[in-house]
Amino acid sequence: MTWTYLLNVVVMLALVAGMAVGTLWLLRKMQPGMSTLGQKDRLVRIVDAVPVGMTGGRIAVVEFEGKRILVGVSRGRMDVLGEAPIDGFAQYIDDGDA
Repeated sequence: MTWTYLLNVVVMLALVAGMAVGTLWLLRKMQPGMSTLGQKDRLVRIVDAVPVGMTGGRIAVVEFEGKRILVGVSRGRMDVLGEAPIDGFAQYIDDGDA
């Protein structure tokens, strides 16, 4: 009976841990503004975001009214770092053609 009980505890612990990981993953995917689902119909669209430093800062590219805006985001602050038209970034993309 002891082995059956221990096996039952291990199986239940694995099940609860799996449900916790699944729930955290789902919450991360469903956070407003962080998901890529449905951004095509929005007025503001996040193109890309890159973490910078260890304090939680990010650099993000946001599309708004035909422009791509490079912003720096940190706790309690957001700064515009640069702007360009949407097709203006083509000069910076290296597609391998020399």
